[in-house]
Amino acid sequence: MPRIVPPEERQFSLVLALLATEQGLTKEQILSTVDGYHQKWSPSGDNANLERQFERDKDTLRELGVPLETVDAPGQQGNNQLQSYRVSKGDYELPEDIRFTPTELSLLQLAGTVWREGSLSGDMRRAMIKLRAAGIEPDGPMLGYAPRLKQLEPAFGPVAQAIERHDVIEFRYARPGRAVARRHTIKPLAVYQFRGRWLFTGLEAVPSRESQDRRLTFMLSRIVGEVTATRERFDPPAGDHAAEAMAELERLWQRQTATVAVEPGSDAAIRLSRRYGGTTPDERVLIVHYSDLALLADELAGFGPEATVIEPEHLKQAVTSRLDAVEFAHGGGAGAMRDASAEASR
Repeated sequence: MPRIVPPEERQFSLVLALLATEQGLTKEQILSTVDGYHQKWSPSGDNANLERQFERDKDTLRELGVPLETVDAPGQQGNNQLQSYRVSKGDYELPEDIRFTPTELSLLQLAGTVWREGSLSGDMRRAMIKLRAAGIEPDGPMLGYAPRLKQLEPAFGPVAQAIERHDVIEFRYARPGRAVARRHTIKPLAVYQFRGRWLFTGLEAVPSRESQDRRLTFMLSRIVGEVTATRERFDPPAGDHAAEAMAELERLWQRQTATVAVEPGSDAAIRLSRRYGGTTPDERVLIVHYSDLALLADELAGFGPEATVIEPEHLKQAVTSRLDAVEFAHGGGAGAMRDASAEASR
């Protein structure tokens, strides 16, 4: 089964390919060589769906401000099959009157370091070989771009590889409030980031074929130990699984709110209002959105007397239990902090 390429990766590959040549690429050259298209390209078959996908990608790039040009073949005006497509480098570059401060340049260099790779990816290298075989030589050096992610979570690499290879994986997962990590067997579908946290979604691998797969979401930081790929592989269902999972979490985030009293001008007031989209009925109260109660409780407990939960009750209890644990570990310091926090809410 060909590798599933996300839309944003396919569109990015298209921009890179069009920037690599001044003369442009025809639709056939693009669909047969560019990563995200060539996996579905059939030299002798029906490529109507692929061509419609290309048309949608062109519209998307133009909406994003990419100067995508169409060039007619000599004497063949209006012939869509012989038209070439290119990105004008002059229009794509920054205007000459834009200047950056040393700090801004440092940040841009850091961003470039994150995205730059010493060599082309395997898929892009194969695409360039095909372009050269068709008599199209890139103009100037071709940079290889690939996100070099800082893998703060050890599980990121194994999960991402399993998604690409369609491997069933096994791992132990520690859910908040459980003393023992539970083992899961999952068909991973997509890894993604939601509000600063890395998660992945997958289907529960069940032994009975009559049982319907259940989709679950896991936070990478809560995986305990190693992620192991089994010998079993699976055919992933169609769909943009990352987008679907993020939309579901966004609905949950919008639906769940907590009322938190904060000290005006404090670190808690500033951070909570910015990060969680809180509204302020007055300067001492925030309405805070959240998708994971345990994560919010961890953060609120860290603010000490600067933040006090008014409602819901189960969030208040979760914060209190964390302060109690700190008090038990350090001999009473957190008790005074919790008492001060309770006094601030009166």
